[in-house]
Amino acid sequence: MNSVFKKVNLYVLSLGLLFLFIVIITFEPVTTSSGLRTLVGWSDLATANYVSLIAAFGMAYCGFAYVLFRHQLKGATELPFEVTRIESVEYEHLTFLATYVVPLISFDFGSGRQLLVLGLLLIAMGAIYVKTDLFYANPSLALLGFRIYRVDGNFKTGDRHGIILICRSKLKVGQKASYIKLDEKIYFAKGST
Repeated sequence: MNSVFKKVNLYVLSLGLLFLFIVIITFEPVTTSSGLRTLVGWSDLATANYVSLIAAFGMAYCGFAYVLFRHQLKGATELPFEVTRIESVEYEHLTFLATYVVPLISFDFGSGRQLLVLGLLLIAMGAIYVKTDLFYANPSLALLGFRIYRVDGNFKTGDRHGIILICRSKLKVGQKASYIKLDEKIYFAKGST
């Protein structure tokens, strides 16, 4: 699978909470002329809630991206390496959420111009995150139980420094970890004893 496609999928997955918040903020049951909130028809509901519908499709794509990510992680792993230095960088999940996702829910979803700006902003953020390899700072992965570490390791080809590991388990210095390369400096790791 193409590296850029994997990165874009992880970026879109990081927007899962934003999509959920947009659905919650924008969904409105269709009203009849008497003012009672009733389900008039699917087309009326879709027309009245097109922003919610787009966000729901975004959430569905997040599910698809997560399934692809999990499938990719089942691939063959490289030979294990020994962790020689470890630093938790899980705060980056919260940084992404607090500085990018939360402010975006303050947009006026009833304004076409603001929706256009929101779409362009999400595309620009995605391009920046993919080009700068920050796609791993993903609050959705944190909610799904993944951790992020910056490590140095002793590999069969020599020492490597400043590698980002995404893993489900806690790692410690001296532990062996097998890995799957997601990018040059970003790996999915599985700790071993």
